[in-house]
Amino acid sequence: MKARILTRTILLVSFVSLFTDVASEMLYPVMPVYLRSIGFSVLLIGILEGVAEAVAGLSKGYFGQSSDTLQKRLPFVRGGYTLSAFSKPMMAVLTWPWWIFLARTMDRLGKGIRTGARDAILSDETTPEHKGKVFGFHRSMDTVGAAIGPILALIYLWFYPGEYKMLFILAFFPGLIAIGLTFFLKEKKTEVKTSLARPGFLSYLKYWKRSAVSYRYLVAGLLLFTLFNSSDAFLLLAIKDKQVSDTGMISMYIFYNLVYALASYPLGILADRIGLKTMLIYGLFLFAGVYLSFGFTASVAGFLVLFFFYGVYAASTEGISKALISNIAAKQDTATAIGFYTSFASVFSLLASSIAGVLWFTLGMKPMFMISGAGVLVAGIYFLLILKKIK
Repeated sequence: MKARILTRTILLVSFVSLFTDVASEMLYPVMPVYLRSIGFSVLLIGILEGVAEAVAGLSKGYFGQSSDTLQKRLPFVRGGYTLSAFSKPMMAVLTWPWWIFLARTMDRLGKGIRTGARDAILSDETTPEHKGKVFGFHRSMDTVGAAIGPILALIYLWFYPGEYKMLFILAFFPGLIAIGLTFFLKEKKTEVKTSLARPGFLSYLKYWKRSAVSYRYLVAGLLLFTLFNSSDAFLLLAIKDKQVSDTGMISMYIFYNLVYALASYPLGILADRIGLKTMLIYGLFLFAGVYLSFGFTASVAGFLVLFFFYGVYAASTEGISKALISNIAAKQDTATAIGFYTSFASVFSLLASSIAGVLWFTLGMKPMFMISGAGVLVAGIYFLLILKKIK
């Protein structure tokens, strides 16, 4: 009898991610506007996001290693999603700057706690030849939530324009559903002996030395790519620069997420057939093409085409990169390997957005997109050159 590829656990984890992203993405488009409305300057918003991302980045490695050390996944998954869910209404209860910093940091810390353990659960539930499908399906469900969230926000703001606080309260409920679903997950029994010694906060950095050479080649290339992959906010700013309305901008973002969601699972299936590495390289070159074209696009139709291909790029790389890492890493180190990568990826993403901001401010929008696109072309060429060294 043929074993099921999408097991009960994979489906549950995917629905947990879906509802969490509904909650998060309800707030993503309005977060800067809300923060400005309660007195945050652009500088303070930047500091807030920088601190929150730094917390998320550093915690991913630590909690990933902790999950491997204890050989426990569920406490990290459940705890991480719980923190993120409760952080949403906190931002509406009080508007003191220190309180907002606490709530936003809680949200990102929750992501840091759960990421490695959650991806390790997905990896443990399948075999190497099906990793593309499994991570692609999870990414697809996650992104469906990322499309539903802004749609719900648009509907709410249509009837209650400017009433941002209630939106933060409403975002708590899909997060609560996500927490509830985690109680249907079961911890997988393992024969690996657990260590009682708690890892140091930065001890996961030592994983680099004992990791496989293939892992180092892969992560080096992924981080090179991340250094030129700035926040999607710059794409939205580029649309606004062309006088597209707020509704049009959010609609573009929803369209991108829908393409991303619909393409992730089919491309995961294709990746298992043609090779995860090959799919990743296609995705990087697609990204480079989109960025090199973005600064020269002025029409809504042109932006729609680019966002379509941008959604396909994301579906070709996001889940695929984690699938590759989980195939290379030893089973008992899966959460650590993914945590190490995602930790540094968070830091590099922060650097990428900072560099992109400086380039936009000093040189302009077009040069920023051109430089970023060229950088990712280099990353694609790097992977072509070292393809045989990643096993």
